[in-house]
Amino acid sequence: MKVGVIGLGLIGGSMAIDLKRKGFAQEVLGVEAEPLNAAAAQKIGLADRVVPLQECVEESDLVVLAVPVGAAVKMLPEILDIFASQKAAEKIVIDVCSTKEHLSRAVKYHKARKQYVATHPMAGTEYSGPWAAMPGLFDGHACIICDAEESSPKAVHTVEQLYDTLNMRTIYMNSSNHDVHTAYVSHISHVTSFALALTVLDKEKDEKHIFDLASGGFSSTVRLAKSSPDMWIPILSQNRDNVLQVMDTYIDKMNAFRKAIAEGDEEAVRTLIEDANRIRRIIR
Repeated sequence: MKVGVIGLGLIGGSMAIDLKRKGFAQEVLGVEAEPLNAAAAQKIGLADRVVPLQECVEESDLVVLAVPVGAAVKMLPEILDIFASQKAAEKIVIDVCSTKEHLSRAVKYHKARKQYVATHPMAGTEYSGPWAAMPGLFDGHACIICDAEESSPKAVHTVEQLYDTLNMRTIYMNSSNHDVHTAYVSHISHVTSFALALTVLDKEKDEKHIFDLASGGFSSTVRLAKSSPDMWIPILSQNRDNVLQVMDTYIDKMNAFRKAIAEGDEEAVRTLIEDANRIRRIIR
């Protein structure tokens, strides 16, 4: 199989590495709009060839759309247009974006809709660009396939094989539920990290103190604040309603802690912490 990867950053580049290394892809074609990143991806060897978008889509059996979701909403219909113009009913395109409803709506009535499989591999780091790509990034993580009934069974089966090659476990849900759940387990984590970083940078003017005194707990909590704004602005914009709902709940919990601490109510603080400790049963 010839696989095209549009966007050779952390996710796209890491997929390119493992799909070639594990034999799923015989050849990987890459598309990278940023010239510096394209040169780096070529030098690192993330793709066998870095080519223009049209050439990549026309030559590839399966296309991975690994760009920020704002760009993906525009590019996905264009890719399906190329499939339709080629009369290439066997071709497949997947995306790896963190929100799904806008993408789903963008191609809902496209004549090549069944050749698109909406996916979200739940793996990553706070780093971006081709330099961040690594083998084994997806091992043991979950991948969500959305609206599988809207795609052809053969396309879904091929994509299941792709993620099995990446050693991921597959979960199925619709686009709406996906966006609600990712707001709670992913998007709020990034907003919280951004806010914490801003709080510390605002109050602690001596950067050396931050560096010297930051413990492992602070570092692990704030590491997501290093994430790219180009990636996260469209995610937070497209999933705005769900993210705002989660933020309101988070603010309520913060206010509960503030009230208990301000009143010196140690029993209330204990209750809040013990309630939070229940997460141990879920995440170890």
